[in-house]
Amino acid sequence: MTFLAAFPAAGCSYQLETMFSKSDPEVEQTGSLAEVHRQAPETASAATPSEADLAYARAVAADALARGSKDNSIPWENPHTGASGNITPLAKAYNEGPSTCRDFLASYVRGQAQSWLQGAACRTAQGKWEVKSLRPLKQG
Repeated sequence: MTFLAAFPAAGCSYQLETMFSKSDPEVEQTGSLAEVHRQAPETASAATPSEADLAYARAVAADALARGSKDNSIPWENPHTGASGNITPLAKAYNEGPSTCRDFLASYVRGQAQSWLQGAACRTAQGKWEVKSLRPLKQG
């Protein structure tokens, strides 16, 4: 049963109802899986993170950069909205004025909507990492 519960959390786009023929009289739809497909479909705006989701992503990004690892993704999740993703620090640290900074990539998944964000964080005078920017990834 845990296997089935992992589908919505992982942002998987596979629909469970396609495993069964709708004309099969043996198949009985019960529980919340049938309800999920009756809800309004996800819209493009779902791929735009809310400020609450961004707060969770920023907190994990600061933690990931504090660990100093490169190219290791760290998962994040907002338990209130179900949004999740991964934070991946990129490249080495660089200096921006008196600050040491690093860039990172963040994935964003909510329902079946997915998007990517790019961010930058700098170390404060107190030694903590603070996210300076987190916005949709520029493609092109």
